[in-house]
Amino acid sequence: MSAPPEAGHEASPAPLADLDPVLTAPKRLAFMAVLAASTSTDFSFLRRHLGVSDSDLSKQASALESAGYLTVTKDGRGRGGTTTFKITKQGRAAFERHRDTLRALLG
Repeated sequence: MSAPPEAGHEASPAPLADLDPVLTAPKRLAFMAVLAASTSTDFSFLRRHLGVSDSDLSKQASALESAGYLTVTKDGRGRGGTTTFKITKQGRAAFERHRDTLRALLG
């Protein structure tokens, strides 16, 4: 619990308030960093770049998609199919706010 502000002093916004709980997970943050730097990214590139398993990447993508931070496009089926991810406007704003807050906290 935090102490109440001293008389004559207004409480300043909590420095952690702009950290996004969806993006505090390192894999999801790294996922979004890649998407923020590209127009779209495919599943196999992300899996290799992040060094995660197929199931782990799918789990992270589902969390980000549920938050509205990315869109998923699937073309084809099986071995010849491709899954592509693209950051949404909402996702970009959340990522940038989270990144900027981390920078401010780390000085």
